[in-house]
Amino acid sequence: MKKLLTTFVLSAAALIGAAPAVASAEYPTQPIRLVVPFPPGGPTDALARRLAESLAKPLGQPVIVENKAGAGGNIGSEFVANAKPDGYTILFGTSGPLAINISLYKKQGYDPRTSFAPIARIGHLPNILVVNPKVPATNLKELIDYAKKHPDGLSYASSGNGASSHLAGVLFNNMAGTNILHVPYRGTGPALNDLLGGQVSMAFTDILTALPHVKSGTLRAIGLASADRSAALPELATLSEQGLSGYDVSVFFGIVAPKGTPAPVVDKLNAAFNQAMSDPTIKEVLAHQGIVRADDTTPEGLGKFIDSEVDKWATVIKNANISVN
Repeated sequence: MKKLLTTFVLSAAALIGAAPAVASAEYPTQPIRLVVPFPPGGPTDALARRLAESLAKPLGQPVIVENKAGAGGNIGSEFVANAKPDGYTILFGTSGPLAINISLYKKQGYDPRTSFAPIARIGHLPNILVVNPKVPATNLKELIDYAKKHPDGLSYASSGNGASSHLAGVLFNNMAGTNILHVPYRGTGPALNDLLGGQVSMAFTDILTALPHVKSGTLRAIGLASADRSAALPELATLSEQGLSGYDVSVFFGIVAPKGTPAPVVDKLNAAFNQAMSDPTIKEVLAHQGIVRADDTTPEGLGKFIDSEVDKWATVIKNANISVN
């Protein structure tokens, strides 16, 4: 009887231990929720919805996009960080919630380095430095020279305090040795309107937003604020090429799940996202939005990239003494 009881206990333990593996092998058996931590209608939301459509085939289940906006992406990101780690709630994150906000906000309920299981890095949206045509500069050297000779003569617009368009200017001032005035706005639209009207001198914005104005001549492009040139403006040199070595403030996109999500589930999601990004329709969407696909789309690659971005922006934010309540 004792031997039978021991055998039963050991068998039960083995079954319990095997349960997660079985569940992972069967995954997914229900729709998956892809949380976008920003309002509907923006470029992040649009890309997430197109990817969600293409994910249904490799996963065999619908992927439903759910917007949970607020606090610069923190609300939706914290929601996912606290979700059950079963692969059915995942986050479409960007530079803010996955790298910048941890150093920017005084209170944050998650840490992008420890609260998530990385799944895949999608790519990045290059930023571009543009100036109002009245600014007497056509390249980086001329702009820096003018800024130093006229310390009160230039200003840059951003979509708000702590936004990547704000921090891009902080990093620029640090690296270029300039003191260009920051003027925050409530969103990209108002900032762009005042830049076009000449109320501010320059701005760091995404290439998709700037491109029509650059082509029409209402804004002048000084350089790409990313590591590499863009296919949308292949003739435009990066700021790094022009002298600000290593300058890169592109907005990146990455998919993460709650910490503790089983490795087989992460691998299955990673494979599905890679298959979706190989879809010709998705490639066309990425090209139209000016998004450059990531070279390393592995979970490990995203994890290392998040770590490096957190460190980079922590230094910039600390040196500038920036914080958001």
